[in-house]
Amino acid sequence: MRRIGVLKPAASDNQQYQAYLAAFLQGLQQLGWADGRNVRIDTRWGALNADLMRKYAGELLALEPDVVMAPTSDAVLPLRQVTRTVPIVFATVADAVGAGFVESLARPGGNVTGFIGYEYAVSGKWLELLKETVPRVARAAVFRDSAIAAGPAQFAAIQAVAPSLGVELRAVDLHDAGEIERAITAFAQGANGGLIVTGSASATTHRNLIVALAARHKLPAVYYGRYYVTGGGLISYGPDLIDHYRRAAGYVDRILKGEKPADLPVQAPTKYELSST
Repeated sequence: MRRIGVLKPAASDNQQYQAYLAAFLQGLQQLGWADGRNVRIDTRWGALNADLMRKYAGELLALEPDVVMAPTSDAVLPLRQVTRTVPIVFATVADAVGAGFVESLARPGGNVTGFIGYEYAVSGKWLELLKETVPRVARAAVFRDSAIAAGPAQFAAIQAVAPSLGVELRAVDLHDAGEIERAITAFAQGANGGLIVTGSASATTHRNLIVALAARHKLPAVYYGRYYVTGGGLISYGPDLIDHYRRAAGYVDRILKGEKPADLPVQAPTKYELSST
Protein backbone atom coordinates (compact mmCIF):
# COMPACT_ATOMS: atom_id res chain seq x y z
CA MET A 1 0.00 0.00 0.00
CA ARG A 2 1.33 3.43 -0.98
CA ARG A 3 1.23 6.41 1.38
CA ILE A 4 0.30 10.06 0.76
CA GLY A 5 0.70 12.85 3.30
CA VAL A 6 -1.44 15.98 3.15
CA LEU A 7 -0.45 19.11 5.11
CA LYS A 8 -3.14 21.80 5.22
CA PRO A 9 -2.40 25.34 6.50
CA ALA A 10 -6.01 25.87 7.65
CA ALA A 11 -8.14 24.57 10.52
CA SER A 12 -10.01 21.33 9.98
CA ASP A 13 -13.38 23.14 10.00
CA ASN A 14 -12.36 25.53 7.22
CA GLN A 15 -15.02 24.87 4.58
CA GLN A 16 -12.96 26.17 1.68
CA TYR A 17 -10.00 23.92 2.43
CA GLN A 18 -12.39 21.01 3.00
CA ALA A 19 -13.66 21.62 -0.54
CA TYR A 20 -10.07 21.69 -1.82
CA LEU A 21 -9.29 18.42 -0.08
CA ALA A 22 -12.46 16.83 -1.49
CA ALA A 23 -11.43 17.86 -5.01
CA PHE A 24 -7.96 16.38 -4.48
CA LEU A 25 -9.38 13.09 -3.17
CA GLN A 26 -11.88 12.97 -6.04
CA GLY A 27 -9.03 13.43 -8.48
CA LEU A 28 -7.14 10.55 -6.88
CA GLN A 29 -10.21 8.30 -7.02
CA GLN A 30 -10.68 9.01 -10.71
CA LEU A 31 -7.10 7.86 -11.21
CA GLY A 32 -7.70 4.62 -9.32
CA TRP A 33 -6.44 5.52 -5.83
CA ALA A 34 -8.79 4.76 -2.92
CA ASP A 35 -7.89 5.52 0.69
CA GLY A 36 -7.71 2.27 2.65
CA ARG A 37 -7.66 0.08 -0.45
CA ASN A 38 -4.44 0.78 -2.31
CA VAL A 39 -3.25 3.97 -0.64
CA ARG A 40 -3.12 5.38 2.89
CA ILE A 41 -3.79 9.13 3.13
CA ASP A 42 -2.63 10.93 6.29
CA THR A 43 -3.93 14.50 6.70
CA ARG A 44 -2.82 17.18 9.16
CA TRP A 45 -4.48 20.59 9.66
CA GLY A 46 -2.09 23.31 10.83
CA ALA A 47 -4.63 26.13 11.37
CA LEU A 48 -2.12 28.64 9.93
CA ASN A 49 -0.04 28.25 13.09
CA ALA A 50 3.69 28.14 12.32
CA ASP A 51 4.52 25.92 15.30
CA LEU A 52 1.77 23.44 14.44
CA MET A 53 2.81 23.41 10.80
CA ARG A 54 6.39 22.51 11.75
CA LYS A 55 5.17 19.83 14.17
CA TYR A 56 2.83 18.24 11.64
CA ALA A 57 5.42 18.41 8.87
CA GLY A 58 7.70 16.31 11.07
CA GLU A 59 4.87 13.91 11.94
CA LEU A 60 3.92 13.34 8.32
CA LEU A 61 7.49 12.76 7.18
CA ALA A 62 8.06 10.33 10.06
CA LEU A 63 5.32 8.17 8.49
CA GLU A 64 7.59 7.79 5.42
CA PRO A 65 5.10 8.88 2.75
CA ASP A 66 5.76 8.31 -0.93
CA VAL A 67 4.64 11.89 -1.64
CA VAL A 68 3.18 14.84 0.28
CA MET A 69 0.58 17.26 -1.04
CA ALA A 70 1.25 20.70 0.48
CA PRO A 71 -1.09 23.22 -1.18
CA THR A 72 0.47 26.58 -0.29
CA SER A 73 3.80 28.17 0.61
CA ASP A 74 2.83 27.97 4.29
CA ALA A 75 2.74 24.18 3.96
CA VAL A 76 5.73 23.69 1.65
CA LEU A 77 8.12 25.74 3.80
CA PRO A 78 8.05 23.57 6.96
CA LEU A 79 8.29 20.41 4.87
CA ARG A 80 11.32 21.75 3.01
CA GLN A 81 12.98 22.45 6.34
CA VAL A 82 12.82 18.72 7.11
CA THR A 83 13.33 17.00 3.75
CA ARG A 84 14.90 17.59 0.37
CA THR A 85 14.15 14.07 -0.89
CA VAL A 86 10.48 13.20 -0.23
CA PRO A 87 8.41 14.41 -3.22
CA ILE A 88 6.18 17.42 -2.49
CA VAL A 89 3.34 18.60 -4.74
CA PHE A 90 1.81 22.06 -4.24
CA ALA A 91 -1.50 23.31 -5.63
CA THR A 92 -1.65 27.10 -5.30
CA VAL A 93 1.83 28.53 -4.62
CA ALA A 94 2.01 31.97 -6.22
CA ASP A 95 5.76 32.24 -6.85
CA ALA A 96 7.53 28.90 -6.63
CA VAL A 97 10.79 30.29 -8.06
CA GLY A 98 10.83 33.38 -5.84
CA ALA A 99 10.11 31.24 -2.79
CA GLY A 100 13.07 29.01 -3.63
CA PHE A 101 11.01 25.84 -4.04
CA VAL A 102 12.06 25.18 -7.65
CA GLU A 103 14.95 26.21 -9.88
CA SER A 104 12.64 27.11 -12.76
CA LEU A 105 9.07 26.47 -13.81
CA ALA A 106 10.12 24.32 -16.75
CA ARG A 107 12.63 22.23 -14.78
CA PRO A 108 11.97 22.27 -11.02
CA GLY A 109 15.21 20.42 -10.33
CA GLY A 110 14.48 19.16 -6.81
CA ASN A 111 11.84 17.32 -4.82
CA VAL A 112 9.09 19.94 -5.25
CA THR A 113 6.70 20.70 -8.11
CA GLY A 114 3.07 21.60 -8.66
CA PHE A 115 0.79 24.40 -9.82
CA ILE A 116 1.19 28.14 -9.40
CA GLY A 117 -1.90 29.95 -8.24
CA TYR A 118 -1.37 33.25 -10.03
CA GLU A 119 0.50 35.04 -12.75
CA TYR A 120 1.42 38.43 -11.35
CA ALA A 121 -0.05 40.36 -14.27
CA VAL A 122 -3.48 39.26 -13.00
CA SER A 123 -2.92 41.37 -9.87
CA GLY A 124 -3.16 44.57 -11.89
CA LYS A 125 -6.52 43.39 -13.20
CA TRP A 126 -7.90 43.51 -9.64
CA LEU A 127 -7.32 47.27 -9.45
CA GLU A 128 -8.74 47.76 -12.94
CA LEU A 129 -11.89 45.88 -11.90
CA LEU A 130 -12.23 47.97 -8.76
CA LYS A 131 -11.99 51.19 -10.77
CA GLU A 132 -14.38 49.96 -13.48
CA THR A 133 -16.93 48.84 -10.90
CA VAL A 134 -16.74 51.99 -8.75
CA PRO A 135 -15.21 54.85 -10.83
CA ARG A 136 -15.07 57.22 -7.83
CA VAL A 137 -12.48 55.07 -6.06
CA ALA A 138 -9.30 57.11 -5.54
CA ARG A 139 -7.70 55.11 -2.70
CA ALA A 140 -7.21 51.37 -2.37
CA ALA A 141 -6.00 49.35 0.61
CA VAL A 142 -4.20 46.26 -0.68
CA PHE A 143 -4.19 43.35 1.76
CA ARG A 144 -1.16 41.12 1.29
CA ASP A 145 1.02 38.67 3.22
CA SER A 146 4.55 40.05 3.07
CA ALA A 147 5.92 36.88 4.69
CA ILE A 148 5.51 34.99 1.40
CA ALA A 149 7.23 35.85 -1.88
CA ALA A 150 3.93 36.53 -3.62
CA GLY A 151 2.82 39.27 -1.22
CA PRO A 152 5.24 42.03 -2.28
CA ALA A 153 5.20 40.80 -5.90
CA GLN A 154 1.42 41.02 -6.23
CA PHE A 155 1.49 44.49 -4.68
CA ALA A 156 4.20 45.57 -7.15
CA ALA A 157 2.02 44.47 -10.09
CA ILE A 158 -0.86 46.53 -8.70
CA GLN A 159 1.46 49.51 -8.21
CA ALA A 160 2.42 49.35 -11.87
CA VAL A 161 -1.12 50.16 -13.04
CA ALA A 162 -2.16 52.49 -10.20
CA PRO A 163 -0.81 55.80 -11.70
CA SER A 164 -2.71 55.35 -14.96
CA LEU A 165 -5.93 54.79 -12.97
CA GLY A 166 -5.35 57.67 -10.58
CA VAL A 167 -5.55 55.49 -7.49
CA GLU A 168 -3.42 55.91 -4.37
CA LEU A 169 -2.40 52.59 -2.81
CA ARG A 170 -1.84 51.56 0.77
CA ALA A 171 -0.27 48.17 1.56
CA VAL A 172 -1.73 46.38 4.58
CA ASP A 173 -0.08 43.22 5.91
CA LEU A 174 -2.33 40.33 6.87
CA HIS A 175 -1.67 39.10 10.39
CA ASP A 176 -4.25 38.57 13.13
CA ALA A 177 -7.95 39.40 13.13
CA GLY A 178 -7.55 42.39 15.44
CA GLU A 179 -5.01 44.04 13.17
CA ILE A 180 -7.20 43.47 10.11
CA GLU A 181 -10.19 45.07 11.82
CA ARG A 182 -8.17 48.08 12.97
CA ALA A 183 -6.67 48.58 9.50
CA ILE A 184 -10.02 48.47 7.67
CA THR A 185 -11.73 50.67 10.26
CA ALA A 186 -8.98 53.29 10.01
CA PHE A 187 -8.90 53.18 6.21
CA ALA A 188 -12.69 53.60 6.02
CA GLN A 189 -12.46 56.99 7.71
CA GLY A 190 -11.32 58.52 4.41
CA ALA A 191 -13.46 59.06 1.32
CA ASN A 192 -13.53 57.20 -2.01
CA GLY A 193 -11.79 54.09 -0.75
CA GLY A 194 -11.84 50.47 -1.86
CA LEU A 195 -10.16 47.18 -0.95
CA ILE A 196 -8.12 44.62 -2.84
CA VAL A 197 -7.41 41.26 -1.19
CA THR A 198 -4.50 39.40 -2.77
CA GLY A 199 -3.93 35.67 -2.64
CA SER A 200 -2.56 34.03 0.50
CA ALA A 201 -3.47 31.42 3.10
CA SER A 202 -3.82 34.24 5.66
CA ALA A 203 -6.44 35.96 3.51
CA THR A 204 -8.36 32.71 3.13
CA THR A 205 -8.33 32.12 6.87
CA HIS A 206 -9.70 35.61 7.62
CA ARG A 207 -11.98 35.92 4.58
CA ASN A 208 -15.29 36.00 6.50
CA LEU A 209 -14.01 38.83 8.70
CA ILE A 210 -12.72 40.83 5.72
CA VAL A 211 -15.98 40.47 3.77
CA ALA A 212 -18.02 41.45 6.85
CA LEU A 213 -15.86 44.52 7.54
CA ALA A 214 -16.01 45.66 3.91
CA ALA A 215 -19.82 45.47 4.05
CA ARG A 216 -19.99 47.22 7.43
CA HIS A 217 -17.89 50.15 6.22
CA LYS A 218 -19.44 50.18 2.72
CA LEU A 219 -16.09 49.63 1.03
CA PRO A 220 -16.17 48.11 -2.48
CA ALA A 221 -13.74 45.22 -2.64
CA VAL A 222 -12.14 42.95 -5.24
CA TYR A 223 -10.95 39.52 -4.17
CA TYR A 224 -8.70 36.90 -5.72
CA GLY A 225 -11.06 33.93 -5.27
CA ARG A 226 -14.68 33.15 -6.11
CA TYR A 227 -15.43 31.85 -2.61
CA TYR A 228 -15.26 35.43 -1.31
CA VAL A 229 -18.20 36.30 -3.55
CA THR A 230 -20.19 33.24 -2.47
CA GLY A 231 -19.54 34.47 1.09
CA GLY A 232 -20.99 37.91 0.35
CA GLY A 233 -18.07 39.75 -1.28
CA LEU A 234 -18.57 42.15 -4.19
CA ILE A 235 -16.42 40.83 -7.03
CA SER A 236 -13.55 38.43 -7.65
CA TYR A 237 -11.23 37.45 -10.47
CA GLY A 238 -8.83 34.55 -10.30
CA PRO A 239 -8.04 30.97 -11.22
CA ASP A 240 -10.35 28.03 -10.60
CA LEU A 241 -8.51 26.70 -7.54
CA ILE A 242 -10.70 23.60 -7.26
CA ASP A 243 -9.33 22.63 -10.67
CA HIS A 244 -5.79 23.05 -9.32
CA TYR A 245 -6.38 20.46 -6.62
CA ARG A 246 -7.71 17.98 -9.14
CA ARG A 247 -4.64 18.59 -11.29
CA ALA A 248 -2.40 18.19 -8.23
CA ALA A 249 -3.88 14.71 -7.82
CA GLY A 250 -2.62 13.98 -11.33
CA TYR A 251 0.94 14.88 -10.35
CA VAL A 252 0.70 12.76 -7.20
CA ASP A 253 -0.46 9.87 -9.38
CA ARG A 254 2.48 10.29 -11.74
CA ILE A 255 4.95 10.37 -8.84
CA LEU A 256 3.42 7.24 -7.31
CA LYS A 257 3.93 5.58 -10.70
CA GLY A 258 7.63 6.44 -10.76
CA GLU A 259 8.10 9.93 -12.19
CA LYS A 260 10.32 12.45 -10.40
CA PRO A 261 9.21 15.93 -9.25
CA ALA A 262 12.35 17.38 -10.83
CA ASP A 263 11.05 16.29 -14.24
CA LEU A 264 7.46 17.53 -13.84
CA PRO A 265 7.18 21.19 -14.90
CA VAL A 266 5.37 23.67 -12.67
CA GLN A 267 2.13 24.54 -14.44
CA ALA A 268 0.21 27.81 -14.62
CA PRO A 269 -3.58 28.24 -14.27
CA THR A 270 -5.68 27.26 -17.28
CA LYS A 271 -9.08 28.47 -16.03
CA TYR A 272 -9.93 31.95 -14.69
CA GLU A 273 -13.24 33.02 -13.20
CA LEU A 274 -14.94 36.42 -12.89
CA SER A 275 -17.63 36.39 -10.21
CA SER A 276 -19.83 39.06 -8.67
CA THR A 277 -22.80 39.37 -6.35
